[in-house]
Amino acid sequence: MGKTAIMIDGGFYRKQANYLFGNKTPEQRANELIEYCHRHLKQNRYKDDTSSNYKELYRIFYYDCPPSEKSIYNPITQKTVNLAKSSLYSWSNDFFKELSKKRKVALRMGELLESTAGYTLKPEALKKLCRKEITVDDLEDSDFQLDIQQKGVDMRIGLDIASLAHKGLVDQIVLIAGDSDFVPAAKYARREGIDFILDPMWHTIKDSLNVHIDGLNQRTNKPPYNTKDSLYINNVSKE
Repeated sequence: MGKTAIMIDGGFYRKQANYLFGNKTPEQRANELIEYCHRHLKQNRYKDDTSSNYKELYRIFYYDCPPSEKSIYNPITQKTVNLAKSSLYSWSNDFFKELSKKRKVALRMGELLESTAGYTLKPEALKKLCRKEITVDDLEDSDFQLDIQQKGVDMRIGLDIASLAHKGLVDQIVLIAGDSDFVPAAKYARREGIDFILDPMWHTIKDSLNVHIDGLNQRTNKPPYNTKDSLYINNVSKE
């Protein structure tokens, strides 16, 4: 039996899991992530089918960045916000600690590009401004989002994919992510005979990605009909 490596774009997973499964404590989110990964190891389509077999897990690779400690000016409150004292800072660090305790989980931490960090208008608010439905005076704190770019995460994912494929350590890679930065590494892995599966967790992806992967496998029901207790697990692959 071959082995499966599961790779997770952490920033993407946390955002999408919050949308699909709701807010959770660091411990709950860490447990949820591991359970979600193990769904990819299950060969069957129904969670209550006791006859199913499991693929062997090589390792779960989780890619993310430490939370920012920077102080950033808020354009609405006109005050400087110390991110190191925010609830998100504490939650993120506790979440990483919980993940580090899990068996067969490797944390790959990148860096934050804090030189460009700041608050940006959310797309909806920007559209309303352009359509003159609201003015600058109508903007609220909720119309802004903190924008801090990650550095080194995509590179680490690509290097690990190439390394696993080159050394022949696995015969399947499952990538939980929502963009196309992994395409060169995926193409190399497939040339080396790796079964490359993408799980975008119902995030919209480009149709052109289908030519660079061996299948889409999303291990939860499509929202808004998603429920964690549902028996059916969506599984769409290119056989």
